[in-house]
Amino acid sequence: MSIPATLRRWWAHSPVDGFVVAIVAAVVVAAFLPARGAAADILDWVVVAAIAALFFLYGTRLHPREALEGLKHWRLHLTILSFTFVAFPLIGLAMRPVVEPIVGDDLYTGLLFLCLVPSTVQSSIAFTSIARGNVPGAIVSASASNILGVFLTPLLVVALMSTSSGIHIDAGSVLKIVAQILVPFLLGQLARPWVGPFFNRHSAPTKLADRGAIVLVVYVAFSEGVRQGIWSAVGVGQVIAVAVISLILVVVMLVVTRWVPQRLGFSRADVIAIQFCGTKKSLATGLPMATVLFAGSVVGIIVLPLMIFHQIQLILCSWLATRYSREVVD
Repeated sequence: MSIPATLRRWWAHSPVDGFVVAIVAAVVVAAFLPARGAAADILDWVVVAAIAALFFLYGTRLHPREALEGLKHWRLHLTILSFTFVAFPLIGLAMRPVVEPIVGDDLYTGLLFLCLVPSTVQSSIAFTSIARGNVPGAIVSASASNILGVFLTPLLVVALMSTSSGIHIDAGSVLKIVAQILVPFLLGQLARPWVGPFFNRHSAPTKLADRGAIVLVVYVAFSEGVRQGIWSAVGVGQVIAVAVISLILVVVMLVVTRWVPQRLGFSRADVIAIQFCGTKKSLATGLPMATVLFAGSVVGIIVLPLMIFHQIQLILCSWLATRYSREVVD
């Protein structure tokens, strides 16, 4: 076997997410070659259009009828949504006295923000499937989380971060949220009967396009941060601390999302769906939202914990899903 073939095989089975690698590459490029001058101005407008396009695509992919039909298993979905939009935010607020002195105001704001974003869709469903869990339930809950997250995450940011982290959401920010997130999403929902089949037939290039847009968002955000001296404000020790805190947060949520559903009498398949959907946080949704919600150089720092958390959750959930699959076989 040739070395390239070996590398491809290793990469296919690696827990490292290629999407995250591309995002890290965008950060590195921005660190050495940040967008400046006219190029930065043009890219700012490109990012506005890219974010609107992203949420339009999200709207075309998520079928509200599926979520409504899935409400028959309301206890499962309510439990998952409670972990995503209640337990996570409460933990984010509770850890402030301990975490903020260690990582600083901006990185704590990023940790709190990651607690407010919705669950992932693809990886939550994939890991539930590998672990032989309730896949239909995971599909409905993860989709509902993203649909509701378009509305709930900005509301949670306004309610929690404007008072606890010094983030102020004014009328202009609300208009940006409506124009760049809510309106495109709703237009995507309305256009779904006509454009949905087309995007389903061309899912691979569509996925590449929206991930490319997110990488561009990261590059522009960190370019702004570099121009404003972001790396002088964040030290290596702080980044390591964020990684350790994210690891602890993932482990705690994995334990809690297993223990609570078992005590509530859920089946093994349902517990697995709750565990994988209830612990995940969406990088694909969170990054564009942060760009809309937070302005200037602070965006790069705020999204850094979400990027770190995302990779850690993928590694741990990949290991756990494989372990569950072996238990079923054995």
